[in-house]
Amino acid sequence: MSLIRRSNVFDPFSLDLWDPFEGFPFGSGSSSSNSLFPSFPRSSSETAAFAGARIDWRETPEAHVFKADVPGLKKEEVKVEVEDGNILQISGERNKEQEEKTDTWHRVERSSGKFLRRFRLPENAKTEQIRASMENGVLTVTVPKEEVKKPEVKSIQISG
Repeated sequence: MSLIRRSNVFDPFSLDLWDPFEGFPFGSGSSSSNSLFPSFPRSSSETAAFAGARIDWRETPEAHVFKADVPGLKKEEVKVEVEDGNILQISGERNKEQEEKTDTWHRVERSSGKFLRRFRLPENAKTEQIRASMENGVLTVTVPKEEVKKPEVKSIQISG
């Protein structure tokens, strides 16, 4: 059993992507074209790239703010979507650098591949007003919150 990302079991807003078929061969070998789930990674290096986007989520009085480190990516290479009305999905792909036959690689530390992160938004999120911007390799997604209506209190005169 493998979770794609670590989570806090007490966090009701996190969603873990679990691949129940990890380690099972489907078709010939573990080629993604023969897999039942071709979009899921099949090797540990793919899994690392898949879950590689680091994201902070903070709540202000006005909004939920997500900040994702996506260095080297253009805004066209990142997608921000809302699924089922309350699931914020941030995904993208960092392409592998072209290898020249004459090149000698001494170290490869930068990850490449797809990443996908999903967050269950709370009920007070205004999903129709979500804004996203990217600056200096940091994606900022702002999800405004509904205003909390304070109950109207009316004093009642006591007679007698």
